[in-house]
Amino acid sequence: MNQSSSSPCLGRAEVRVATACELGEGPGWDAARGEVRWMDILKSDLHRANADGSRHRVTQLERRTSYAALTTDGDYLLVAENRLSRLDPETNESRDFLPFEADSPITRSNDARVDTHGSLWLSSMGLNAEPGAGSLYRLHRGELTCLRRGLSIPNAICFSPDGEYAYYTDTPTGRVMRWRLDADGWPLRTNDGVIAPEPWKDLRDAGGGPDGAVIDSEGCLWIALWGAGRVARLDPQGREMGHVALPATQPSCPLFGGSDLGTLYITTAQEGQQTPGESDGSLFAIDLANHGIRGLEEPLLKL
Repeated sequence: MNQSSSSPCLGRAEVRVATACELGEGPGWDAARGEVRWMDILKSDLHRANADGSRHRVTQLERRTSYAALTTDGDYLLVAENRLSRLDPETNESRDFLPFEADSPITRSNDARVDTHGSLWLSSMGLNAEPGAGSLYRLHRGELTCLRRGLSIPNAICFSPDGEYAYYTDTPTGRVMRWRLDADGWPLRTNDGVIAPEPWKDLRDAGGGPDGAVIDSEGCLWIALWGAGRVARLDPQGREMGHVALPATQPSCPLFGGSDLGTLYITTAQEGQQTPGESDGSLFAIDLANHGIRGLEEPLLKL
């Protein structure tokens, strides 16, 4: 059964910034500047706009980049193929920070998000989504550690508000995984080694592949369903409570922003579509504050 009709529709997201992103991804909210940012990974573009969609501007980057993490210094750490670098958002000047799978010619960066400790979880995948070519990492105080290998399209990286769990998916599996964390934000260990993540939500019948995700202030997980034209809200037990629809079939990642964190922004993509729709690849938004729903302020990255 397609679960698109199994939960209340909380509304229909509308185009906030009309773009034609081939692969819109990695949205983030900059409260100090009052702007939303997102990437077009395949075009190597960084997009920025005011909360209402005005003052939209595009910065061409040197390589395919999937995320721009806002640091405690006020700049961005760019997560890109082969390299992590720092970008000054005022001058657009960049400098190298760390190599990232620089010895692998077949991979690029993919999903990323800052955890409750101010550390960055980030992932890689094959350029052609080669099975098992991707990995999941944690960047903690400038040191990069690989947490898991053998993934295909790692996505949906997000964290419970109390920092007890990390969530992620390997999109082709259709399942969201939950990983218990220790007090420092690392996967919990026993004397026998790291405790493996556990299956948390099976979305194989949800009408689309699980993609990017974000947690709201009530600990509910919002996940984009690629191919289904909707973003689902799941409670901490994994039950679907509601969803947001949008007139684009390939939503890729949700984000809460705006002055009250009551606006849900959604990136979309044209990738793989022979005849993209008029709004495919645009940035969408919907005000959810009237439903009493708000997001969490994302921690700044500590390097």
